Amino acid sequence: MTSEGERPIISPQRAVDLLLGGRGPVLQPGQVWLAGAGPGDRGHLTLHALCGLIQADVIVYDALVDPGVLDLARPEASLEFAGKRGGRPSIHQSDISARLVSLARDGRRVLRLKGGDPYVFGRGAEEALVLAGAGIPFRIVPGLTAGLAGLAAAGIPATMRGVNQAIVLATGHSAEGEDDPVASLDWAALARLGQPIVLYMAVRNLDVIARRLIEGGMAPDVPAAAISRAATPEQRLLVGDLATLPGLLERTPLPTPALIVIGGIVAMRDALGGLAAEAVAVLGTF
Repeated sequence: MTSEGERPIISPQRAVDLLLGGRGPVLQPGQVWLAGAGPGDRGHLTLHALCGLIQADVIVYDALVDPGVLDLARPEASLEFAGKRGGRPSIHQSDISARLVSLARDGRRVLRLKGGDPYVFGRGAEEALVLAGAGIPFRIVPGLTAGLAGLAAAGIPATMRGVNQAIVLATGHSAEGEDDPVASLDWAALARLGQPIVLYMAVRNLDVIARRLIEGGMAPDVPAAAISRAATPEQRLLVGDLATLPGLLERTPLPTPALIVIGGIVAMRDALGGLAAEAVAVLGTF
């Protein structure tokens, strides 16, 4: 009961149901949801991902998931860390996929929670293939990918009329075991597109990538930026150009994960920031 004028306390499940206009999707025993938690701030979590958090028996989560997101899990839920970080010892992907199958076969309601979007450089498709092959029912819960939301958090628009007509999301390293660290992509072809490129997991190989883009015809003075820990309170930004950014990162290393964005949209950050400052000054005179 509440006194007159007070609002009733609403459970997370009830809040989700109200926001979705009815009962939200149900995570069934023996089912796996592959969900994205978005980049950085827990405010990027979707309602469907929240549905999974408040229903799951087991949450298998990655290193990039905000710890505050896990606080939304049921008290009875088990939390299993399965983070993979470049250049550091981590759980093998096949072991993670096998664990998901095992938990589902035990009749558990499983939430596989990843940073960003599970289908954008998150190995979600690999896990989905294993689940499908094992006959495990699964659901994909999209999330905001860092390659777009991280840019916005740093004040860089992903698209701008008159600046770009497309944007390329790419990985900054080749498949495991290849001698050439960036052989998986035709960098000259990407350079010829003349469109902004957003690189995941590229800090270590940026010097090689920049050289190949320039050799492919991209101008050395194209604006470029590195965004570290995008959309978190620890976010950091380095801005230079294609030729200078690798050196800037060497002299001022940023914590990873970090995004690299190359293209004219980077220059829009200063333009928009200056106009925004002027707008604040004007509003402050009223």
